[in-house]
Amino acid sequence: MAASPKINRREHILQCLAHMLETSPGQRITTAKLAAEVGVSEAALYRHFPSKARMFEGLIEFIEDAILSRLNLIMDEEKDTMKRCELVLQLLLVFSERNPGISRVLNGDALLGENERLRSRISGLFAKIETQIKQILREKTLREGHGFNLDEAILANLLLAIAEGRIAQFVRSEFKQKPTEHFDEQWQFVQQQLLRS
Repeated sequence: MAASPKINRREHILQCLAHMLETSPGQRITTAKLAAEVGVSEAALYRHFPSKARMFEGLIEFIEDAILSRLNLIMDEEKDTMKRCELVLQLLLVFSERNPGISRVLNGDALLGENERLRSRISGLFAKIETQIKQILREKTLREGHGFNLDEAILANLLLAIAEGRIAQFVRSEFKQKPTEHFDEQWQFVQQQLLRS
């Protein structure tokens, strides 16, 4: 029972950090500013997280859990290759749109000047997603006996770049240009190109 307030305080700190990333685009978040936002002293922050890097790691853990668990659901529930690819990209775009501050962590903007391992961890997440897309594309070839006119690894990189580009536009526009805007029409065009034999 005694651990509950600690967990709640940790979550509250991470929520405040995400909120500050959303409301202060382009600005570096200091522990002093974060402590003021949370309503505690810097020393109190450090009782819950030993460093600012650990706070960002907490956000990255949230991102990984949310995205990878939903990615697994897509793989379990959808078997069509193109629908799977669409849903994976849509997952990234909708997640970013619903979590503007966290989208700054996803595209690396909020991690500039922070610990290198944070950027490596985000890179690792995108590498996992790209590997999953490549696997989705390869399964089509195995299942149907014919694949695409371009190597699956190159296609997976292209598809992920579309999502990453939309997230970058969202951050650059200070969250005005929504990542999901026109995605349905764009996906229809991309899908037609991919399925041309």
